[in-house]
Amino acid sequence: MPAITTQLTHHKTRRRSRILTHPLWVGGILIAWLGSSGLGCTGFSGPTGAGKNARVAPNARGGAVELLSRVLQFDTTNPPGNEAPLARFLVDWAEARGLEAQVIDLPGPSEAASAPTGRAAFWARVPGTARAGGAVILLSHLDVVPADRAAWQVDPFGGVVKDGAVIGRGALDAKGALVVHLATAVRLANRRKPLERDVIVLSTPDEELGGLAGAARLLRDRPELVAGAEFLLTIGGGITVGPSGIDNAPGLWEVGVAEKTPCWLELRAQGTAGHGAGGSSDSAVDRLLAALTRIRELPRPIHVGPEVASMFAALAPRAAEEDRAGFADLEAALLGDPAFRQRFLSNQTRAALVRDSFAITTLRGSRQINVIPGEAAAGIDARLLPGRSCADFAEATRNATNDQDIQVKVRFTFTSRASTPATPLMDAIRRVAERVDPGALVIPRVGTGASDAHWFREHGLIAYGFVPRRLRPIDSRRIHGPGERITEANLLFGTEVLTSLLEDLR
Repeated sequence: MPAITTQLTHHKTRRRSRILTHPLWVGGILIAWLGSSGLGCTGFSGPTGAGKNARVAPNARGGAVELLSRVLQFDTTNPPGNEAPLARFLVDWAEARGLEAQVIDLPGPSEAASAPTGRAAFWARVPGTARAGGAVILLSHLDVVPADRAAWQVDPFGGVVKDGAVIGRGALDAKGALVVHLATAVRLANRRKPLERDVIVLSTPDEELGGLAGAARLLRDRPELVAGAEFLLTIGGGITVGPSGIDNAPGLWEVGVAEKTPCWLELRAQGTAGHGAGGSSDSAVDRLLAALTRIRELPRPIHVGPEVASMFAALAPRAAEEDRAGFADLEAALLGDPAFRQRFLSNQTRAALVRDSFAITTLRGSRQINVIPGEAAAGIDARLLPGRSCADFAEATRNATNDQDIQVKVRFTFTSRASTPATPLMDAIRRVAERVDPGALVIPRVGTGASDAHWFREHGLIAYGFVPRRLRPIDSRRIHGPGERITEANLLFGTEVLTSLLEDLR
């Protein structure tokens, strides 16, 4: 557990009354004070460890901002993850607020099944009346990607609260989502009349490295934890707003129904080792670089899948006038209109939705500058369109190397599956969007990244990527980058909207 300090202030009464008498409006919805659930905009007295940049509001019953601040202080960088201490903290926090909760230890294959390890999931449940429908799972993950501290203006694991935002690695992906899920669960648990469906809050380890040691292992070893579940909401979608983020224009509510298939490859080249001063005509590094150059020239033909075609057809009314007809019939426009194709493919995010994409992400050779290594290796992160095979892509990569001695191995992949948008859950999202954001456009989308959703789709659940928070493009670009943050207003907005959505689900 990270180092912590305690701060108190004599402004408690005045600060809380100010929040009670000045409700917050975000995107056309009134954000009510959540004091009755102990999860408001302010107030989690006690440990923070956020340093001199942070503030601690003195409400003994706690708040979403302060909870997220504490959660961010657990360094769960993956590898190695070490999510168990955070899972234990969350269980204590949840049980103190009346939630049924438990730590799910997930030992590795070489460890005894009963032995506690550094890998664990968090599970909590708000029981419903079981009169209609299966449970809804609110899924996030506890691990985070590494943070280059030199690129951050604050400590990425300091839980800093500054300028109306909580800043740190995982604030958006995905500890901020976890806090919204928990805040929602506490509000639902305090309802006078329970929902008909159970609501399960689940946060897994190892999502950032594919989930084999997290969601996949949990579903294999502890399937009873999700037995009877029908729907799942997780990261992979949200509400996109304009550059200012404060205008009153309706948002774009993007609900992830499918993801591109990850295909992670490792290439290894062998060559003659030696002294750097002598050079080599058979260098592993030279052979690897030549192969990578050829791989980069692999053709990436355009293909418009049905989910992508539907997505852009729905976006057509909001497109620039010159692009509306192209959006409405995307495949025909991409194949038959060169000017439209150039405009469309110049946007990397859009281009990734209609063709395979890949990036050379790792290179490894000698540890010393004066040594020619006998082996060199590279990693490729490819993202394939739904329906494409990683085995086929690996074979095409192998052929492109034009070098029989270069090994190409698949390190991770899964088969992409789509969830139908014709469900009561999508209907509930549309109704809530119309109430809180009149004129909003709700569209099913295909994600260019990957989440743990596919493990649950394979398990038979309808899984959507959707966390209700209003993000500008600049906010989304901070995911996995320096300065990742979520505003206090978004934490409240997300809790209010998610609560309404679950209450509206029929």
